[in-house]
Amino acid sequence: MRKVRWTAFVMLLVMLASLGAAPAETAQQVKFKNVSVHDPSVLRTEDGRFYIYGSHMQAAWSDDLVNWKMFSKLDKCALQPEYAVEFKEAMTWAQTGTFWAPDVIQLADGRYYMYYCCCEGSSPLSALGLAVSDSPEGPFENVQILLKSGESGYDATQYPNAIDPCVFFDASGQRLYMVYGSYSGGIFLLELDPETGLILPGQEPYGVHLLGGNHGCIEAPYIVYNEDTGYYYLFLSFGGLGVNDGYNIRVCRSKDVAGPYEDAAGQSMLECKCAPGNFWNNDDIAPYGTKLMGGYLFKPLAGENSDRENAIRSPGHNSVYFDEDSGRWFILHHTRFASTGDRYIVQVRELFFNEAGWPMAAPTRYVPEAEDKAALTLEGTFKLLRHEKDVNLTEHVSVAADFAPDGTISGQAGGSFTAADGKIELTVDGVRYTGVCYVGYDETQEAFVSCVTALSDDGQALWAMRATGQD
Repeated sequence: MRKVRWTAFVMLLVMLASLGAAPAETAQQVKFKNVSVHDPSVLRTEDGRFYIYGSHMQAAWSDDLVNWKMFSKLDKCALQPEYAVEFKEAMTWAQTGTFWAPDVIQLADGRYYMYYCCCEGSSPLSALGLAVSDSPEGPFENVQILLKSGESGYDATQYPNAIDPCVFFDASGQRLYMVYGSYSGGIFLLELDPETGLILPGQEPYGVHLLGGNHGCIEAPYIVYNEDTGYYYLFLSFGGLGVNDGYNIRVCRSKDVAGPYEDAAGQSMLECKCAPGNFWNNDDIAPYGTKLMGGYLFKPLAGENSDRENAIRSPGHNSVYFDEDSGRWFILHHTRFASTGDRYIVQVRELFFNEAGWPMAAPTRYVPEAEDKAALTLEGTFKLLRHEKDVNLTEHVSVAADFAPDGTISGQAGGSFTAADGKIELTVDGVRYTGVCYVGYDETQEAFVSCVTALSDDGQALWAMRATGQD
């Protein structure tokens, strides 16, 4: 009798396996081919290849957003081998050979338009120009300087530093704009001629002021339009870019490309600036903007590999791409690490939108078809991380939280959750969050695991990642 029961039990296990039951997490190493491109701005060409362009004439390409190949940097500058001659006017004005974050867009004539900028860095003496190429890999030939900052009569507390351009079409696909600026007087918007890529007249001197001022540590503006929500989303980097300087990614939105932009708490971003004379004070700007991510560490738990623990520091200067075929959004940014100082690499993550139409960054790097590698489960011990609103100079660290089958959360954080169809609502320590749950790749533990990304009603980000090694 016992043998019959045991045989039936074994047959039941075999049947369940044949139905495709998957483990909660799957150990499987994913190889990322990394590149060091600072301030990556993304372009996808008609053949499906992704290009990123960054500071110091750095550029790379990828066919899958995972494996990248560098093809240009300042000492081997494929973008313009004779850059010192071609961009002499900008370099002379800015009194430097330092090129900061460019942006490249393809216009109706099929050519590629690169908006480049030169700035020494310690002052807003800058030049922003336009160069054109028949190929996304260059060489780019100079057209002309579009903007200069630092000239006679220039007030750095209210006028923009002419760097960090992002060029994009509006919701109609007909009108072309450039958002730009870094520190100084803040972030500004100019309309461009979609035929020539040049600034349309009548917007002097610098266009529409969107936010910032009095040298608030705000830069790297990037605007995208989401057809599903009807909003323009303005992504920004707050803080300084160094490993100890607190770079973090924030977002605000508006129904109108020219603003006013608001954060998830309903605050007008026009109020986001330093107090007069209180230059470079992060406390003045920290309350504004919906913070998607800053420095962080998913602390390994018992039974996990702690040898490769490496805190992310100063992630920022992002670009965003929407894939029309898959309906997926991606955010590309550079990041530094606590253990390697100012070394930086590019990371790509998915962006999701919550019930209120706010974007949320994935806590894991993008891996194609990750959802096929493990089953999604919201039971067990999770590493739970809150990004908070501060410009954090060091990483925020996760805590251990137990997600129970009855929807309760206990451990180092308490609350409850409900989930269905990949969406999740949580209350953690009295704060409500809405977001999504998905299967992602835990790079430190080299395993596919269940993950959560969510935002509170006032725009504070919460991440959770299931600990590995659980039944």
